[in-house]
Amino acid sequence: MRKEEIIGEGEDPLVDTTAAIPLNSKRTQRQKKKQQKKDKAHKELATLLDLPSELFMTVLGYSRPSDVFVLSRVSKDLREFILYQEATITREIIDCRYLALSKCFPLPIPLERVDKNVHPAMLSEERQTMLNLHKKPYQHIKPPDPQALCTCLTCMLAWNNLCLVVDFAFWQGNLDRGEPITIIARGKYPEWNQKLVSDNATIVTKALDSPLYYARLLEEHLRSTINSARRHGNNKGNKRRRFRMTSDDAASETDCFLERSGPPSMDFPFHRDNYYMLEAYLPNRGWNQEQQRWMYIPASQHDRDVEHVKAWAARRNFGQMRPRGE
Repeated sequence: MRKEEIIGEGEDPLVDTTAAIPLNSKRTQRQKKKQQKKDKAHKELATLLDLPSELFMTVLGYSRPSDVFVLSRVSKDLREFILYQEATITREIIDCRYLALSKCFPLPIPLERVDKNVHPAMLSEERQTMLNLHKKPYQHIKPPDPQALCTCLTCMLAWNNLCLVVDFAFWQGNLDRGEPITIIARGKYPEWNQKLVSDNATIVTKALDSPLYYARLLEEHLRSTINSARRHGNNKGNKRRRFRMTSDDAASETDCFLERSGPPSMDFPFHRDNYYMLEAYLPNRGWNQEQQRWMYIPASQHDRDVEHVKAWAARRNFGQMRPRGE
């Protein structure tokens, strides 16, 4: 049957105007108010994780490492996100705030990442005795564990420098207040100092495993450097050459001002007495007068030092030094 026959000639088509009867009862009103409260609460409890991932990462990239640590304790979700993105977040923070310091203070390399064929030479008693010059003399630095870290010269100095960063930061309060640093008689090993250097080494060890801990060390050394520059700047009797640091430089909390020309700081502070006159300890770099910029020791120096150990072992006829793959 055709549609026209159903409607009939000259009649208008039927239009369905049925609509749902609006519910208007006390129960529906209560449900409506309850849902409105839920929607409002959800908006009020919005967190940083509600931001787009790229925007949240940008915010973290401009933050201080200490702030990121605090943020990671806010909730389990934030902590998991920060730990998952730790390497990327840290790289952004360092590029923004501590680019110069990261070149001055490279991380030592774990022994497990060094060619296993060179381990016997690294761990030999003869070679460890040769390294006593960089281990035994210091009261404020704990020697590294040769079973855990590479002990080539580059890694030994990197370990010592990072331990110094933590120790120098610990005594900033004394230096700011003008209080003497506790003197330790030669040959004495007080318990408080053993605990302090051990705690410092623990912090550095954490930085080897966590990029965010490493960035936190750089943040602390920048703070120590700014404090020291301010102290020496206020000392009118100090006529030595210093880094030029403005109030804006200090407020920026970045190391950009350390890229300007200034006094070299290659001499390692072998004793805490050196802290009194230490303004900016920035090792592993030298000023290029022709190019008017700082030149940094390249990361490949570690590989060259390992090759020196291999050559030394070959001269010493270490039977354990076998060709790769044998």
